[in-house]
Amino acid sequence: MRSVILSPAPAPAPAHAPAPALALVLGLSLLLLLSPVQPARAQSPVVVELFTSQGCSACPPADELLADLARRDDVIALALHVDYWDYIGWADTFASPQFTLRQHAYARAEGHSMVYTPQMIIGGVTRVLGHEPMRVTELVMEQRDIEYPVEVRLSRGDDGAIHLRAEASMAFDGPQMVVQVVRYQPQGIVEIRRGENAGRRMEYANIVTEWTQVSEWSGAEPFALDFDDESPQSIVVLVQMAGPGQILGAARLD
Repeated sequence: MRSVILSPAPAPAPAHAPAPALALVLGLSLLLLLSPVQPARAQSPVVVELFTSQGCSACPPADELLADLARRDDVIALALHVDYWDYIGWADTFASPQFTLRQHAYARAEGHSMVYTPQMIIGGVTRVLGHEPMRVTELVMEQRDIEYPVEVRLSRGDDGAIHLRAEASMAFDGPQMVVQVVRYQPQGIVEIRRGENAGRRMEYANIVTEWTQVSEWSGAEPFALDFDDESPQSIVVLVQMAGPGQILGAARLD
């Protein structure tokens, strides 16, 4: 199979253009204007999700870019390996159908049916080709100083339990936000033997292994959750508009 710059997954609809970064700023501003409570209180790391595949010849530059982002304190970089390229000769060793479904959910939220790799979604709303470092860096810089309406705090007790606390400076009539716990493996090295990247030794960063929605939340009251944790993997908590939509707050615990 020949190498291409953009690798669209099989789908009947045409590819969609990435939404402008301004959408996140306007969306958050509108939420705050409509809120009867105090203004936003917290800054949050910028969440960058990369939808990628070991079987995609256009993905290695995006994987390297995500590894660079993973070194930044102001970014939560997450690699979600999808499974829709497994049929072309190499089954991605990190892929999960759950991550493919999440990417499709993002597409449906925008009114589209087509997904592709590599795709980065920044802050839950801004879509961009994952191998465009200048554009990705620009979008991250635009969003890193946004004051998010949800403050998320994570800590580990002496007994090893995880303590999650969240407070919102806005509230909804119903549970329109979702609280999600994400676990990831900081590093993984794979020798790819078949497919478009055959013969390559790839190093991956922040490989998502588990993505769990633990609760819906309106924001009217502070959110608290304590849970046991025996996993050595890093943990991220995201508070996001259902849909999926804008990420309103995030924190990580290594």
